[in-house]
Amino acid sequence: MHDRWSGPMRTFSARVRARLHKLRNNFSLWSSVTGHDFSRADQLLIKRFRALAPAPILALTLLLAPPLPAQDTPTFKIESKLVNLYINVADQSGAIVGGLTKDDFRVSEDGRPQTIAIFERQSELPLSIMLAIDTSLSVRKDLTEEKRAAGHFARDLLRSQDQMGLIQFATYVSQLVPFTNNLKQIDRGLGELRPGEATALYDAIYLGSQSLAPKQGRKVLIVVSDGGNTTGDASYQSALEQAQRGDVMVYSLIDVPIEASAGRDTGGEHALITLAEQTGGKSFYVDEGGLDKAFAKVSDDLRTQYLIGYYPKNQPHGQSFHRIGVTVPRAAAGVYNIRCKAGYYTEQPAKTRYVPKDY
Repeated sequence: MHDRWSGPMRTFSARVRARLHKLRNNFSLWSSVTGHDFSRADQLLIKRFRALAPAPILALTLLLAPPLPAQDTPTFKIESKLVNLYINVADQSGAIVGGLTKDDFRVSEDGRPQTIAIFERQSELPLSIMLAIDTSLSVRKDLTEEKRAAGHFARDLLRSQDQMGLIQFATYVSQLVPFTNNLKQIDRGLGELRPGEATALYDAIYLGSQSLAPKQGRKVLIVVSDGGNTTGDASYQSALEQAQRGDVMVYSLIDVPIEASAGRDTGGEHALITLAEQTGGKSFYVDEGGLDKAFAKVSDDLRTQYLIGYYPKNQPHGQSFHRIGVTVPRAAAGVYNIRCKAGYYTEQPAKTRYVPKDY
């Protein structure tokens, strides 16, 4: 009997000793982190238990005891989301400035310097484009031209990895084409553009940005309108916030029907310009050369973007919107015009925002 059990008991005892050793090590590690003397408490507990229980019971209890919770080997994890900036640089004449390097740029967030982790001279990231066309009475005369120019733009710009969607807006916002790379489907959608009466401009910007938000890569909303907003539930501020939360670049193609008209909505035009500036896009007036020229400028702009990525550091707590600054220190002030988004949100809004029901 003794010979039969002596081998298993030695193995059993070795396992108990290993378990006790691990237990002491775990307490010592946690003591070094918290400052509490767990090792002494551990020793006293084991001594008292040993005095009350026979050795086999003590051994069995230690072996069957559940492992210590995750805190016995604490790890400290810091998460930081990569922030991507799509940057355009032009000189004083408006000509695109290429050839800049990572070392030429300086990035700050909320006034704090940041370290550039990713740099590309020309972003090859996929493009997701939502084209939003105003079909209200004020721009009705240009509808045929808008269809033709938009189709040409899609054929000229889209690569195999890119997608485009189409919405029209007048009194209501309607999606005519979901995101696709199929040029025939885009052409069919353009053929379905129909004139309406009022102009729900901010609804269109809100909904277009909302549909782009889940996409990966570069997200672009191109708005063709005269800037009027005569109906709808979204405000300028809610439309801008939705674009910024979705990391959407807004490009405004401002189509003024009659330049000297007393009914011209200069306030709406300014709103489209500001939306573009705040999101890292750009605004263009549709004048000589028409929409073809305006779309070509958008295409050139998207093809000549620098990509800079960084992991935010030293962010202040409790701040939901973070402002971004980008400079090229070696150039004299005013020599370069540098465009990128004004900032980004890190926290969800405290209350539910407007969600249109007619989309």
